Amino acid sequence: MCGIVGAVAERNVVEILLEGLKRLEYRGYDSAGVALLQQDGTLTRLRRTGKVQELADAVSSNDALGTTGIAHTRWATHGGVTEENAHPHFSSDRVAVVHNGIIENYMALRKSLSEKGYTFTSDTDTETIAHTVNEELKAGHSLLASVQNAVQQFHGAYGTVIMDKEDPSRVVVARSGSPLVIGLGLGENFIASDQMALLPVTRRFIFLEEGDVAEITRREVMVFDKHGDPVEREVVESNIEHDAGDKAGYRHYMLKEIHEQPTVVRNTLQGRVDDQGLAADIFGHGADEILSKVQHVQIIACGTSYHAGMTARYWLEQYANVSCGVEIASEFRYRKSVVHENSLLVTISQSGETADTLAALRLAKELGYMASLTICNVPGSSLVRESDLAFMTRAGAEIGVASTKAFTTQLTAFLMLTLALGEHHGLSLDDKASIISALHSLPAKLEETLAITQGIEDLAEEFADRNHSLFLGRGEQYPIAMEGALKLKEISYIHAEAYASGELKHGPLALIDEEMPVIVVAPNNELLEKLKSNVEEVRARGGLMYVFADKDAAFVSDETMRVINVPHCEGPIAPIIYTIPLQLLSYYVALIKGTDVDQPRNLAKSVTVE
Repeated sequence: MCGIVGAVAERNVVEILLEGLKRLEYRGYDSAGVALLQQDGTLTRLRRTGKVQELADAVSSNDALGTTGIAHTRWATHGGVTEENAHPHFSSDRVAVVHNGIIENYMALRKSLSEKGYTFTSDTDTETIAHTVNEELKAGHSLLASVQNAVQQFHGAYGTVIMDKEDPSRVVVARSGSPLVIGLGLGENFIASDQMALLPVTRRFIFLEEGDVAEITRREVMVFDKHGDPVEREVVESNIEHDAGDKAGYRHYMLKEIHEQPTVVRNTLQGRVDDQGLAADIFGHGADEILSKVQHVQIIACGTSYHAGMTARYWLEQYANVSCGVEIASEFRYRKSVVHENSLLVTISQSGETADTLAALRLAKELGYMASLTICNVPGSSLVRESDLAFMTRAGAEIGVASTKAFTTQLTAFLMLTLALGEHHGLSLDDKASIISALHSLPAKLEETLAITQGIEDLAEEFADRNHSLFLGRGEQYPIAMEGALKLKEISYIHAEAYASGELKHGPLALIDEEMPVIVVAPNNELLEKLKSNVEEVRARGGLMYVFADKDAAFVSDETMRVINVPHCEGPIAPIIYTIPLQLLSYYVALIKGTDVDQPRNLAKSVTVE
């Protein structure tokens, strides 16, 4: 969601800025822009709606140059998708600003600034930042002091970078709620909302903390905390390997990432689990002592990560004998909740920057949770830095907006957490052996499941003219059905809903007719016979069934039911295995629908605003 790239150098920084934006395209955006300052004080701006390549073409046509510059990809929050609303925003052709987040009091600021004679040329909240900083500059303050004074007037979230035409040798950045990272070079320095944008030019990073303001020149970076005091922030050497242009021969990043799942799950497990159990401290230093005291787990997440948490609740209560609650972060933040004694807060996020989840973690600290653990894919992210314990999923960079491999590695992490907690809460030896055996078999089972791709690709053709669908699952497969419905909605734009199949008689049966495809996940477990009864309820009302079933579950295809056999797997890993066919179904339906698979409309990869 929105991308920022900035640079201060002696060389022309245009290609650095554009390459950075291209590496952030996976986050989702609807317009892009760049502002450039030359040493003689010339200020140039180019903006375009649509893809970054359109901006790059405009830059090339205009021979744009600059040694200091800022660039942005926008995901609209205020104002439509127009060139006027695209970033960067100017004030009096002097101040240039890019901004991620939302200034919640922008209307009051806009009114006040208009009364002072400022003219607004956009519908955005961001333009108030430019004018507010300009007002401070007119009072005689330096750019750094102007930004420090300005941010005191903002309510909401912002990661912002500001340039002053009259001081082309520096940029000033401020972070509150929305992440920013400084990249350190030799005689040049950089800023971005995600380190991925800067990997071609540096591997050394400073992650700004909440409330930080920093001044960046070619040779120096000075960071000030929320009180205005100078501080030293750790310099982190990144070992991330990622080429944003490499689809490895696959048509889309999403398909590539689906097929990467056996490998990344193997990476998640490597060195962490053996035949006897888990390695020490895989959840962080001192984790074993904390987990021994846990009496309740509260899971907080959004979207796909929320579905991972819902699945984990079944495992934690069934195997680890620990009570568990799961809540959407945006709901948790705004209601009064009761904190259980010795409660562990677990947050889940692919990016580690999800705004609502991060805010929920900060709230939880105030509420008195015993400790916090995050399951995350990005080292150095805000959730990792601010949690007591952290488990890195090792999924690698996930470019497709619709999460796939991040989800399966999150589920794998939760199975390991189940083992870790179960060691202190009566996990039976049989269940322990079953989970360990299932984890060891998981990568190979994922590879075996991917082999049914052709059958799913053929099945997808029957969705070409469908506009609605229903997903059903029982037990721990209910959250998997929810995830399958979300995937279909995200990338094919088909309306999809998921229900626990036992709830059919309580409303959803009214939707069943020959136009409503019903997708069922049916592992061979203790709930299979109950599920078969639910299937018959749908068939009796003329519904067309698509059943992903264990090969031993005795489902047979006929004119009302299409059956895709899924390899048999051990019970604990069944939710992970049955995720794969639903991901593939969504992908191939989206191909038939002709949608933008990797960057579906209106969505962003990293949701850093409420």
